[in-house]
Amino acid sequence: MNERLISYAAKQVERCVQNDTISNDLFRDYGVNRGLRDVNGRGVLTGLTNISKIVSFDEENGERVPCEGKLWYRGYRIETLINALGETDFGFERTAYLLLFGELPTPEQEREFAALLGDSRTLPTNFTRDVIMKAPSHDIMNSMTRSILTLASYDNNVTAASLQDSLRQCIQLISVFPMLAVYGYHAYNHYENDQSMYIHRPLPTLSTAENFLRMLRPDGQYTPLEAKVLDVVLMLHMEHGGGNNSTFTTRVVTSSGSDTYSSIAAAMSSLKGPKHGGANIKVMDMMNDIRAHVRDITDREEVTAYLRRIVDGEAFDGKGLIYGMGHAVYSVSDPRERVLKSYVEELAFAKHKDADVALYKIIEDEAPRIIAEKRRIYKGVSPNVDFYSGFVYEMLGIPSELYTPLFAIARIVGWSAHRLEELIGMGKIIRPAYMSVMEEKD
Repeated sequence: MNERLISYAAKQVERCVQNDTISNDLFRDYGVNRGLRDVNGRGVLTGLTNISKIVSFDEENGERVPCEGKLWYRGYRIETLINALGETDFGFERTAYLLLFGELPTPEQEREFAALLGDSRTLPTNFTRDVIMKAPSHDIMNSMTRSILTLASYDNNVTAASLQDSLRQCIQLISVFPMLAVYGYHAYNHYENDQSMYIHRPLPTLSTAENFLRMLRPDGQYTPLEAKVLDVVLMLHMEHGGGNNSTFTTRVVTSSGSDTYSSIAAAMSSLKGPKHGGANIKVMDMMNDIRAHVRDITDREEVTAYLRRIVDGEAFDGKGLIYGMGHAVYSVSDPRERVLKSYVEELAFAKHKDADVALYKIIEDEAPRIIAEKRRIYKGVSPNVDFYSGFVYEMLGIPSELYTPLFAIARIVGWSAHRLEELIGMGKIIRPAYMSVMEEKD
């Protein structure tokens, strides 16, 4: 690193803070909502979508009343889509078709689409060696983003504005995302951790969840239950209302007329932020801290006492947060967490993780009550999907470096659907307004 540059940046930080800090009073005086959220946590309406829907409040006598969270994909409740699957069925491919094209596929359409995804799981000749392995990184999201942008150089129609080209590019990226993630991890694990290198080819006949586990594990083996649970996790993360940061990023970049690869790369850069896609890693760090400091993780009183210390800023990272609790939209419950919980318990039973399940249940019961006692909150607090997703990944033996990339493997379907919707209805570039509060000096 350039030591002179490092020293210069350190000296200039204070000047940046001094000249770039804007008083909270000004936001209030001008009615500007920080983070596009009002004081009640409601998002500022910036668009319309026909792709998904979230409900966390009911209207009763003109007032908003918190209710059990609901999530729809193209008009179908997420619980309905998952419950409709047979015991040996995988839903990622079916749900991807639904989100992209707006209707559930017939059995024949589903087979055709799944086969297309399987056949599209290929990378250009020597791409793994020359791109993924050339500059390995512990940050797999950065590795994937570099690969996405490099894939653009292999596409002769990269800047084509047609809907057909964008759809083709989206399907191709959905297909190869598991490869970019797993190969990126193996390259890092080999060159940085001095571990053995495994590059397993995906099999066209396997589902996305099965191929991920097959490519990740040295022996390529997995149980039907492991693949099923991972498939459900991917379905739950595929889309979430359109108002989340990375999906909004996709639409903003798409509205400028930029290409598919750039739009998806921008979404990746948004998702990797710890306030967005990295939340389940913080949950796992917190859980490990609790295990290290609580003698009996099945003792409710002992766990509750430590949770109080966390909220008081006396334990864990000192920030006073119980990670995995609360959501920007949901209040009473997160529907994704409700669905995932039953699968977590089934997988935990198979993995002999009964004590860990007991710990999670204690936290799920006690944390909302403790937070309500110690914090001024405008809505209820309940576990979100991140509370359990990291636990699932841990039981599946998935390294933490792949937690956020797994989110991306699912969410690229939603990004793609929103990119297509933006292209079809695009009229103007998305260009928000900022009010200047700058002091005029001449």
